[in-house]
Amino acid sequence: MPLIDIGANLAHDGFDDDRDALMQRAEAAGVHHCVVTGSDYASNARAAALAAADARLSATAGLHPHHASDWDDTLSEQITTAAQAGRIVAVGEAGLDYFRDVSPRADQHTAFVAQLQIAADTGLPVFLHQRESHADFRAILAEHRDTLGDVVVHCFTDNETALADYLALDCHIGITGWVCDERRGADLYAIVRDIPDDRLMIETDCPYLLPRTIRPKPKSRRNEPAYLPWVAETVATARDQSVAHIEAITTTNAQRFFGLHTAG
Repeated sequence: MPLIDIGANLAHDGFDDDRDALMQRAEAAGVHHCVVTGSDYASNARAAALAAADARLSATAGLHPHHASDWDDTLSEQITTAAQAGRIVAVGEAGLDYFRDVSPRADQHTAFVAQLQIAADTGLPVFLHQRESHADFRAILAEHRDTLGDVVVHCFTDNETALADYLALDCHIGITGWVCDERRGADLYAIVRDIPDDRLMIETDCPYLLPRTIRPKPKSRRNEPAYLPWVAETVATARDQSVAHIEAITTTNAQRFFGLHTAG
């Protein structure tokens, strides 16, 4: 079954020289659709433009917590207008990141809540980021959860408690190549089996998080959608399920979550 990469940073300038070839490689690998992540004003515009020009792509629009201090009426209008015009399939990447605290935490909270409100007002699902901020992230999400539609905590790398909390809030979970890392991803590998079939989705988060299981090892450390099958294979092994089953459930979940009528 064709795979869907629910989180690909294809607006990144690191893909400018070979984006068309990259999509051809993705299709050859069985990845027939990618959701391009918007994370600031420029990438929101670029993601939407890429999606408008290629039926194999959809786009999100949001403000990553690293850029939260940039939140203003212009960004709010950009995301809201894109949502109302049907140019995006989710609001985000939004959330909290205390790992580096690039933006002050108060600014992160303000931008996070504002984006949740846009999602509530427009009816779009939410594409969320959380790192080293679980307690505050969960509290804010719980406060607004009843007003929201579908929610995915993308690039989930946290622990068993956090996973249980997000599932209790009826969230979907996005799994990346982090699960393929026998060192950093060991704890995630052990709990990925706890995600219900109907809440699991997979993603590359490219150009980041190249799966360490790829053989032969790529010459470049740049990740890309063609490597998504390696995530599916590791998830299948961790869950003691077939790769075909993982392909089927993750694609079906992504189609439903983002309102995608075709996947290839």
